[in-house]
Amino acid sequence: MHQTRKKLSLLELVGLVIGAIVGGGVFNLMHDISTNAGAGAVLIGWGITAVGMLSLAFTFQNLTRKRPDLDAGVFSYAEAGFGKYIGFNSAWGYWLSTLLGTVGYATLLMSAVAYFIPIFGNGQNLWSIAVASLVLWSCHFMILRGIESASLVNVVITIAKLVPIFLFIVIMIISFRLKIFTADFWFTSTGHFQFSDVLTQVKSTMLVTVWVFIGIEGAVVFSGRANKREDVGRATVLGLSIVILIYMLITLLSFGVMSQSGLAHLGQPAMAALLEQVVGKWGAMVVNIGLIISVAGAWLSFTMFAGQLPYEASKVGTFPKFFTKENRNGAPVNSLIVTNLIVQTFMFTFLFTNRAYNLFYSISSAAILIPYAFSAFYQLKYSIQLDQSRSKYKNILIGSVASIYTCWLLYAAGFHFILLTAILFMCGIPVFYYLQKYDNQQTVIFKWYEKLIAVAIFIFGIYALLGLFLGYDSFSY
Repeated sequence: MHQTRKKLSLLELVGLVIGAIVGGGVFNLMHDISTNAGAGAVLIGWGITAVGMLSLAFTFQNLTRKRPDLDAGVFSYAEAGFGKYIGFNSAWGYWLSTLLGTVGYATLLMSAVAYFIPIFGNGQNLWSIAVASLVLWSCHFMILRGIESASLVNVVITIAKLVPIFLFIVIMIISFRLKIFTADFWFTSTGHFQFSDVLTQVKSTMLVTVWVFIGIEGAVVFSGRANKREDVGRATVLGLSIVILIYMLITLLSFGVMSQSGLAHLGQPAMAALLEQVVGKWGAMVVNIGLIISVAGAWLSFTMFAGQLPYEASKVGTFPKFFTKENRNGAPVNSLIVTNLIVQTFMFTFLFTNRAYNLFYSISSAAILIPYAFSAFYQLKYSIQLDQSRSKYKNILIGSVASIYTCWLLYAAGFHFILLTAILFMCGIPVFYYLQKYDNQQTVIFKWYEKLIAVAIFIFGIYALLGLFLGYDSFSY
């Protein structure tokens, strides 16, 4: 018999959204986004991102109202609109995205700790793996005590990690110089606006913005545990709006303190390096402490999301029934165990690559585009076919903008990372086969169009594996 569960308040849901979105990426944002783009392209990129991400937020808000029966949100929208296999891949993609994001956070956390304790090197040695493993399983046992108690801890961590970020913004406002901001504004060979060059620059910012916005769906994942159903949509939009403002201020103000080339060559974390140049060593110390707190909070949020989704999916037959098991506190115990064992396994790859953080955040960003895209497609489909409300045409517009934006993101991600994610989705094919044949007792496993999708995934996945093992240039990382 489960204990009575305390429902999540609006504040806790907003904390989950902000806590998941504002992770380690924000502390390196000005470097990552300026590597191949000037201030003008970054400004355009943020405009596109703000419109696109808000359309996704309104998509999640609207669908939670129209389809209150779809409690897991991210995967259930895809399944409701496009069938079991698409729904499974959306759930699979989201789960893998959070898994890989957690692995990326592990190396980033240890590299930040290395600023104070050099034994951890670049965050990818055996000492780093050992301590990161300790953090991983500490999060695991904290969540096993109950999702609600872990969310309260997350709210406290979210508030704590925002302090150094706001300090950075204040110092950047004081130090901002318009002459620096407008110098080489378009970052082109002529110094003037050139459409093709600026478009390439804007495209280069897209995968970065996806990574730093993963978590937008955080409140939706826990919609079944919300105190008030309407709080889910409110938390998503409110949390995202706050984060968009923070990110825009951090990046654009930085362009007014240091040139594009200077930002692109900052050490990691870039926020610490930039602040150290402006105010001295104490600035780098504050930022690195903030980074440690921030990554710890995001790690907890990602672990909660990664553990919750297979549990929610298994309850409706989208994941194997094995994941439905809860402990006496209502925590998805089997889902957490499998999730964290996989994360633990991936941590050992730190010993074989020098750019683990960049690799894992890039693949994580590409993988989550599938559930994002099909949520947007379902918003559009539902609004056209079934929405009879006064806001029908507004919802069609929201779905259209969100769909166009997610397609743009898939294009901007590049063929390289799409191929790498094909490996991950290929691994899901036998899992889906087992699920349909044995758990769901289906005689027809794939519909005809699903077979075509599965075959395409398999072909691209094999090609990507060959590229990795044979060392094709396009797969070097």
